[in-house]
Amino acid sequence: MATACKLTSQIEERLLQRNQLCESFFSREAPRLAEACREMSERFLRGGRLLAFGRGPYATDAQHVSVEFVHPVIVGKRALPALDLSMLFRPWIGAILRPEDIVMGFGPPEGDPEVWATLLQARARGAMTFALPGTEGSYAVEAATHDPFMHQEMIEILYHTLWETVHVYFEHRELGHDVGASEFLYPFLGREKQGTTDLVGEVAASIMMKVRDDSRLRAQVARDEAEQIGNATLAIHERLRRGGKLIIFGNGGSATDANDFAIDCVLPPAGYQSIPAVSLSLEPANITAVANDIGSDAIFLRQLIAQARPEDVAVAISTSGGSRNIIAALEEARKRKLLTVALLGYDGGEIKRQRLADFPMVVNCDYIPRIQETQASIYHVMRESLEVLSRGQA
Repeated sequence: MATACKLTSQIEERLLQRNQLCESFFSREAPRLAEACREMSERFLRGGRLLAFGRGPYATDAQHVSVEFVHPVIVGKRALPALDLSMLFRPWIGAILRPEDIVMGFGPPEGDPEVWATLLQARARGAMTFALPGTEGSYAVEAATHDPFMHQEMIEILYHTLWETVHVYFEHRELGHDVGASEFLYPFLGREKQGTTDLVGEVAASIMMKVRDDSRLRAQVARDEAEQIGNATLAIHERLRRGGKLIIFGNGGSATDANDFAIDCVLPPAGYQSIPAVSLSLEPANITAVANDIGSDAIFLRQLIAQARPEDVAVAISTSGGSRNIIAALEEARKRKLLTVALLGYDGGEIKRQRLADFPMVVNCDYIPRIQETQASIYHVMRESLEVLSRGQA
């Protein structure tokens, strides 16, 4: 009981620490981000593409930014050309780069020299470059913290706001008053078409509004879910002691979060112990084979049947709480006596209503980018807490 109470307190504190850091960072960066996003919109309109890359856990940021631009979460937004080139980023940039492209390189707080070298190569050929982090580029920012998890969470907020804002610039240029489904996010947009220069200050203010929404959600999770997060972490720790592993899965942006969580387990920050984990979302051949031959509802179920052992932990990440392939995998996990954990959005959806997770953790929000940003804080705090428990410090 003492361990659980101490762990809950630590989790609550770590979640709240993120708020001050994020608000301070974005209060400085919001005007520059608004300007950078205007240039991005111009390059997209000229036929440019977003080419993203990183290594280790930061490759998952490239995956995430690519899927957000290609498959936007707001219905009716255009699909924008974006690619994750992490597997062989320097040769790929050398082979396919065009001057109108946008190149985004991700790395740890201390930076990645190979990423920087590739960004310099791209900039020399006319591309717009984002060094996240870095000191040279069209947009370059030094890390606001040495903590790799908090750093990555802030960068996720950054590229989500870029994606959201690019569409505003498009619509303001091309449609004038019609801002479609994103109007509720940008109440400052008027009814008459105008130049995008006047938008920059308003866009910067909207970025800060999004950051404050994140702070509110983290505070809510700290208040309402810290004990559940702590109890889930304790249960996972016990399964790991018995020789179990984490089996993590999700769709779309949640797939990249599943990949990131798994990599954080097996390739953790310096000084951490490795934890056995796999991501079913990191298996494109299996996913496409099962989707083609059986159907998309079975893409995680089929893999879980092959991979699961009774001592394992199934970790589902879902913003809706209602994805049929997630539900099918959790149902199978329960049949096989796995511990089931779910990171959910909205009201928890069918996963919570059907009690498919032993430990559901809900971000009570109906907007996907904010849910994902808060879920990243949750699984990073869980990873920190697993390390604390392994050292007997809780």
